[in-house]
Amino acid sequence: MISRDKIRFAAVGDLHCTKDSGGSLRRFFAEAAEAADALLLCGDLTDYGLAAEAHVLVEELGGARIPIVAVLGNHDFESDDPDQVRRILTDAGVKVLDGEAVEIHGVGIAGVKGFAGGYGRGALGPWGERAIKQFVNEAIQEALKLESALAKLRTEQRIAMLHYSPIAATVQGEPLEIFPFLGTSRLEDPLIRYPVNAVVHGHAHRGTPEGKTANGIPVYNVAKPLLQRTFTDRPPFRIIEVPAPSAPAV
Repeated sequence: MISRDKIRFAAVGDLHCTKDSGGSLRRFFAEAAEAADALLLCGDLTDYGLAAEAHVLVEELGGARIPIVAVLGNHDFESDDPDQVRRILTDAGVKVLDGEAVEIHGVGIAGVKGFAGGYGRGALGPWGERAIKQFVNEAIQEALKLESALAKLRTEQRIAMLHYSPIAATVQGEPLEIFPFLGTSRLEDPLIRYPVNAVVHGHAHRGTPEGKTANGIPVYNVAKPLLQRTFTDRPPFRIIEVPAPSAPAV
């Protein structure tokens, strides 16, 4: 269904697929495949990061005959074996990004899980105990991975996908006390240096559907529970449209 002038991406995160989810997502993915040219999965694909959950998810994705790109979320790390989740998805044809870039229908996509740490003046700094420095360093490393992925893109149109939010605007609605655990503005810095058409993320189930970076890039919170609650008249995925790549000059 690729049109001449637009490429359509269906974006959703926080599927939290369990061992008992068989049969509950297949129609949802089929609807996404009908509405879009590619599917973007923004982390927390499984509930506990178990191989059995990843296998169920792969079965459910079987009805989506379009390219699928994913990043992992914190839930996918819960059982300390995210590589197994990644391998199961990759073997099924899903492109799982962790600081890499991929091109889909001529649109460049950079993906990373991201991390926590807070926003703006409230961001945690690398000072004091070693544990604090390690925590902040994790956020810095995720931001560097995102920057590296964005720097690799050579396409006219680009999308960044994460699990954690790079801005505070799309976590508004969550309890203020947990804002620092929903993302960090360290992830916004690469997006200012390497602008994209749109950013998609999940994680903040009670956040706000959209916001903008400091340089005006639209950011969409595509956590499935949020989309279900906000857009009750349609399936809970967000359609992101970008202009189709220009034909090369002859």
